[in-house]
Amino acid sequence: MVVREEKKLPQIAYSCYYTRSREGEQFVPEHIFSYQISGTLLINDGHKAYTLREGDFRFSRRNQLIKFVKIPPQHGEFKSLSVYLDQDTLRSISLEYGYKSAQHVDGDSILTLTPNALYQNYITSLQPYQQLEQAGNEPLLALKRREAVLLLLQCNPELSDILFDFTDPGKLDLEAFMNKNFHFNVELKRFAYLTGRSLATFKRDFEKIFHSSPSRWLLHRRLQEAYYLIKEKGRSPSDVYLELGFEDLSHFSFAFKKEYGVAPSRI
Repeated sequence: MVVREEKKLPQIAYSCYYTRSREGEQFVPEHIFSYQISGTLLINDGHKAYTLREGDFRFSRRNQLIKFVKIPPQHGEFKSLSVYLDQDTLRSISLEYGYKSAQHVDGDSILTLTPNALYQNYITSLQPYQQLEQAGNEPLLALKRREAVLLLLQCNPELSDILFDFTDPGKLDLEAFMNKNFHFNVELKRFAYLTGRSLATFKRDFEKIFHSSPSRWLLHRRLQEAYYLIKEKGRSPSDVYLELGFEDLSHFSFAFKKEYGVAPSRI
């Protein structure tokens, strides 16, 4: 099963899937503290691949584009737990305790955290909260989310510069960014935000650089990469269309034939 995940974030989320692997991609707007309960999670941010296995703790940085594959264990279920650390919560803690970011820190999208008793006990304490996403339980969930932030600062104080950096993405090299991230199927407003631009400025700068609209360029660039992968690398159309940001095989095949005059299966 393949999905795009672009929806309102929960405060604390359990992810559970049965028997089949699940693929997808998403924009990660908030920092996330996660624990892999069972199964394997494969993540690719377009620059680096990450593998998270049972028992792993991880910290995911906000404002990232990722593709993921959730693989259940043999004869078992994929399970993970994620705590979303929203900006309002972090600003409140910053004001209350005086935490500030001393510098902007670039680096990996996913940071693996060394397991310890504090993290493990915290995860155990969340088990009774699995059914608390209903309305009216927000104060309890907010307390557990604040607790997660304070634990991260206790066990990994170097995360302070990341957690309390409230700046939006700076203006990036648009050409380099798009050539690295064209295969992510996200809205143009996300590309604009991640390159430090308003949507109008993004479109204007894009046409100056690429002499094409973003939608036309993205389609052409994805088809160009698909042609290369199928012809030169021997990949199948059913394999590459998802990887390159097309939502279904029929749309990909139609666009490919229109571009190259032949169905991708005939290459």
